Amino acid sequence: MDTKTNESREDLEKLVVDFVDRLTGKQTIYQMIRLAEEMKKRGGQPLDPKEYKEIYHQKLNPLVKERIAKLESGELSGEQLTVNGSINFLEDLYNQGISLYLASGTDIEYVRHEAEVLGVDSYFQQGGIFGAVKNYKNFSKEMVIKKILQDYDLRGSELMIVGDGYVEIQNAKDVNAIALGVASVEHNNYNMNAHKRQRLIDAGADLMITDFSEHNKLMKHLFEV
Repeated sequence: MDTKTNESREDLEKLVVDFVDRLTGKQTIYQMIRLAEEMKKRGGQPLDPKEYKEIYHQKLNPLVKERIAKLESGELSGEQLTVNGSINFLEDLYNQGISLYLASGTDIEYVRHEAEVLGVDSYFQQGGIFGAVKNYKNFSKEMVIKKILQDYDLRGSELMIVGDGYVEIQNAKDVNAIALGVASVEHNNYNMNAHKRQRLIDAGADLMITDFSEHNKLMKHLFEV
């Protein structure tokens, strides 16, 4: 592809990996908006970001459907498709009477279905499950956080945000909430999220973990039980 610049394919791949990395936690459409902007800078005639998002889903959905089918058939377990110990941690919080909310940058219909097939949707019945909507300006994790604080008349310090994206960690610190950063290791061809831990620390994470394998110690630290 002629970009009218001296950038190599490797340079362009690094650029894309970097902005996808930095936009982790926001709705998928924002990555597509950035993609269109970068293409335009290089003399291209990009599609509408919504079209790029549709192409992304067309490529991703077969992989997701295959995993869900294996999950439903019992070939895979929920533990194999989630961060180590995360389901146990959800159960611990739920049993403590904590109201749990799930907020994702993925489209809401996918988030709800995946939570259901993973068997974790019941943990969020009191709180709720939130995801991206067609009008992307009508949803953000920041909006969900503000809703939680308002619904429960909470101070920020009474809320904990758990996430692996700098966006939700920054949102947490903006309202003085406790921010638990999850620097999980992801194996991929582009070394994506290689600097996740430092990025979450820079965003203001109060606590850092690589996974939830020591959820008992984490619960003790949080609740002194």
